Amino acid sequence: MLAQAASVLARRVSRERLERVGALALRLVMPAARGDRFECPICGGRFRWLIPYGHGPVRRNALCPRCLALERHRLLWLYLEERTDFFAAAKRVLHVAPEPCFVERFRALHGDGYVTVDLRMSRADVLADILRLPFADESFDVAICNHVLEHVDDDIRALRELHRVLARRGWAILQSPVDRTRGETYEDATIDSPHGRARAFGQWDHVRIYGLDYGARLAQARFDVVEDDFVSTLPPAAVARYALPTDERVFVCTKR
Repeated sequence: MLAQAASVLARRVSRERLERVGALALRLVMPAARGDRFECPICGGRFRWLIPYGHGPVRRNALCPRCLALERHRLLWLYLEERTDFFAAAKRVLHVAPEPCFVERFRALHGDGYVTVDLRMSRADVLADILRLPFADESFDVAICNHVLEHVDDDIRALRELHRVLARRGWAILQSPVDRTRGETYEDATIDSPHGRARAFGQWDHVRIYGLDYGARLAQARFDVVEDDFVSTLPPAAVARYALPTDERVFVCTKR
């Protein structure tokens, strides 16, 4: 019952409101959730269940009650640990639409070099549009943009801005939901109502559904793109324990 109630709360409030207010309510369920079936690699919490979550079909065991990490956040954390030097030395990092499970941990690592940016999120360091980033060329070594581009009308322009602000040999992790049953991305600019977008794209604030050409779209901004099926390299026991998404590839983009 507690898991269901927490799930209803998590899905009915906006993400930012959940982070600011709902987090306190969600954390009230932690004593009931404690156990050893699941582990969050970000906060180290251990639970017998995670909170169900999803704007469409509800995903069981999705949301960490302690740090609010979702499946994709746990996957990204593990990828950064195992496949990059992100945790090895301080870098200049641009984080678009920063998730609360990461912010303080990344800031502790990278100090003043860590900059968060968002169009509306009041807790971001810089309020700005990803289409017009207020940073000089080659300002950052790393950019993280996690499930953002599906919300952006002109995603190619946004990608070119990210490419512009990355240093030479800089790299970015640019994640978006990808429908692997589609060969090509589906978008229609004439669908501009929340109801129409929810029906067409699965969520009221999405403007497209990416297909298998997602990597090719990233390359249009002059990135060298590696599509890494990282989760398939992990032991099945780890995938289950960390409650990771089995269908999400990691897109690592290096500035040419």
